[in-house]
Parts: sequence; C-alpha cells; structure tokens
Amino acid sequence: MFEKIKKSKKFDLLMELKKNGIVDRSVLNIIESADRSFFVDENLKQKSNLNIALPIDCGQTISQPLVVAHMTQSLELNKNLRALEIGTGSGYQSYILSKLCRFVYTIERYNSLKKKAENLLRQLGTKNIFFKHADGGLGWKEQAPFDRILVTANAPEIPHNLLKQLANKGIMIIPIGDDYNEQVLKKIIKNDNDIKIENLMKVRFVPLVEGKENQ
Repeated sequence: MFEKIKKSKKFDLLMELKKNGIVDRSVLNIIESADRSFFVDENLKQKSNLNIALPIDCGQTISQPLVVAHMTQSLELNKNLRALEIGTGSGYQSYILSKLCRFVYTIERYNSLKKKAENLLRQLGTKNIFFKHADGGLGWKEQAPFDRILVTANAPEIPHNLLKQLANKGIMIIPIGDDYNEQVLKKIIKNDNDIKIENLMKVRFVPLVEGKENQ
C-alpha cells in the first residue's frame, strides 16, 4: 500500500514539474528514478515526493524538486562535462548531476554533511563524484576549469573565484540576491571576456557563507 502511494506521489510530482517548464527528458527521467527519501531523515520520508524543500542537518535544506530540476535543466548537461557543485548538502543534487555528466566535484563547508553524503552516495554506487570539505566560495582550483558550476547557496554577487574557474563557453547556475529578501536564480554563460547573465526564477536558498565548519 505504501509503495502504491509513493508511486502516485511521484507521478503527481513529475506532472507538476512538466507543468512548470521542465521539458528535458533526461532530467525528468533521473528525477523519476532517484529516490529522494534516501536523502532525508526517517520522519520526513513520507514527504520526499512532495514539491517542497525539507530540512537536513546543520540548519541546511534539501531543495524542492522543481528548483533542482530547473537548475539541472539550465546547466545543459551531457556525459562529456565536468561539473563543480558548491554545497553538497544531502547529496541529492550531487546524485542527479552524477547521472547526467562525466564527473562531479562537490564542496561542502560542514564536515558532517560531507561525510554523510559521501557515505550515502558510495552506498548508492556512484563512482564519478569527488568530495571536498572546504569553503565553497573559493571553488576547487586544483581541478579547474569546470564546464559547469552549480551553486546551491545564495550569494550577494557572483563570486569572482568561481567565475575564474568556469571554462570558456561554460555555464554557471547561482542564486543571487539578499539573504532575507529577493533572490533570483541566474544563468551565467562565459564566452571569452563576454559574460551573459539570464534571470531564471525567484528562489529561496540558505546563504553562501565563508569558511568551513568541522561539525
């Protein structure tokens, strides 16, 4: 009975994503096959197929599926690309990215979140994700440049370090704005010295904070 309800909620979720502009078949397929309940606490598993953000440890959140799908679709991924993710969090977005590009390099400032996500994603059999406990705003210089960069925390402006690590003709998706008021998800396309910025949608993310935490 529980499985029947779960499938029904997943179907409703996919319909909601389609109605809200998610048309990339590969993105819809991976959202459908990925079990979001693995990435949340036991008491929240029954809400995992709802289109809502959910709390995780360290005062962070797992983004609502529509936002995850929009960000992923906007990255225009393929299996030849290397992606940098700022903010591993639960590991759900990392998992989605790993199915759609060649390599994922993911940075988390909370060591406990990094370890938890790494253990879970290893259990799920992913082999193309590389983890780092560090200040995400600094990027991952040793592995740059990246074809794609996804930032899952809000910044007041586009971080210079990340823009520098974005490859030519690369795409960055990042929420920009005030931590307490309006935040806009932006798509940044780098073409030599020309930077094109497109506004995608209003969002609400936790702030991109400097430094790293050992908790």
